[in-house]
This record gives sequence, C-alpha cells and structure tokens, in this order.
Amino acid sequence: MATETQPPVPISITICGDGGCGKSSITLRLVHSQWTSDYDPTIEDSYSVTRRIDGVTYHLSLTDTAGQEEYRGMWASSNLGADAFLLVYDITSLDSLDALQHFNELIDMEAETRLDNADRALRAGLKPGHHDTSYGGGRRAKTAPPVKLVAGNKCDLQESRQVPAAKGLEWARKRGCGFMETSARLEVNIEETFALIVRRVMEGRRLADMGLNENTDLNARGQTKPLTPLPTDADPEKRAPGVRGPNLNGDRVGKPDGGFWKKLRCW
Repeated sequence: MATETQPPVPISITICGDGGCGKSSITLRLVHSQWTSDYDPTIEDSYSVTRRIDGVTYHLSLTDTAGQEEYRGMWASSNLGADAFLLVYDITSLDSLDALQHFNELIDMEAETRLDNADRALRAGLKPGHHDTSYGGGRRAKTAPPVKLVAGNKCDLQESRQVPAAKGLEWARKRGCGFMETSARLEVNIEETFALIVRRVMEGRRLADMGLNENTDLNARGQTKPLTPLPTDADPEKRAPGVRGPNLNGDRVGKPDGGFWKKLRCW
C-alpha cells in the first residue's frame, strides 16, 4: 500500500548584510548553482528552492535583501517575519562585519515581539506553537523566535582576509548566532549552511510547540560547532581530524603550537 506523500515543509529565510558581501552570490549558488563576479546591487529579490534534508523535503523561500545603506529603509515588515536570517559579511572587509550589527538589532527586536506574542497567547489560554497563532481580536502572529546564522563569505580570498575566523565566530556567539565560513565562488559550505538553518528552524519549532520559548537560552541554541577544516595545500587529502575550531583567546587550533591555524583556509 503506497504511503501518502507529505507536502514540503515551508521555511522562509531572509538574507541580509552589507552591499558587496556576496549575498546574491550565495543565493544564486544554492538556487541555480551559478556564480558571477559581476556586482549588481540588489534592492530585493525572491527565490524558492526545494531541498531534502534528513529525509524530509523542505520548500525554502529566500529573500535576498538590499545591503547598501541608502536602501535599508526599504526593508518590508515581511522580511522580518522570516523563520530564519542569514547574516552575511565579507572576510576581506572588517566594515562588512560591523554592518551586521544594524540587521542584528532589527532581528532581535522581532524576536522580542515573538516572545511577547507567545506570552500573550499563553495568558489567553492558547498553545503558542510555531505557526501563526490567533489571539486577541483575531490577529495572527508568529511566536517562535527567528534563527540567526552568520556567514563569513569569500573564504577563498585568504590573502586578502581582514576578519579572522575566530573574530567572526566570537561576534556570532555573543549575539546568539550560528556561524559558518563560505565561498560562493568555490561552492564551499553553501548547501551545508542552509541545511544547518533548516535544522535550527525545525528545532525551534519543536521547542515552540512544547511551549519552551521563554525557558530556552537563545544564545545556546544559536551556537554551532565549527566545520572540519578544508584540506591543506601541503596535504590535500587530509582533513586534520579532531580539530574543532579556534581558541578564542588566541589564534590557536588543536595543537599548542598553533601551526595548523596558520594554514587554515575555512572551517
């Protein structure tokens, strides 16, 4: 007897960051497996793509937003209604990391609103859940806090790096975000980044369904372990097993001499 096919699970993701950091390149890599070196400032583009992750099919709705400061006021409220946010910076530009603070503050305000929604729903005798929930005059509002993940893009440009991976990771952890380094040009960690976002969203929904939003440490939920480093030029077949990421008190990974950290391309 054939089993009934489940429809794809919808997840909305807003991609934000400073102009020129590679937001559109990451998006196009995921959606069309394309990359271009031409820079065309985006005001706002929408895409959709289907992915199967952990045996479940998901329909991802992606919004690639404006990064230039003069366009930031055009952010629609729908952008803040996303299930998750990918905050992208350019590892060759320290300013692009600093620019993420603006977007992070907007997202944190949205997270507070959703927690307030959950609290009001509980007081009204309703189970918050992760879907839009009706309460108070028929208004519908999300109650699951958004997932945040920081992506340090252009990790293939090591010779021009201005933002050490440890600094990007520390910035993300302090603000309750997951962290990845990516390269849209070389297609490094693109699929992995969105798969991680999907898993974090589903975990957040599970907690919301259990009514645990208020009792959950958002910072702890946002943290992610660094990926295994890419192969080194000296030994392209090896992946340095056991290396888990930087010591944030110094640029050392794994061994005390820190030799591997100096060769690290991306993790």
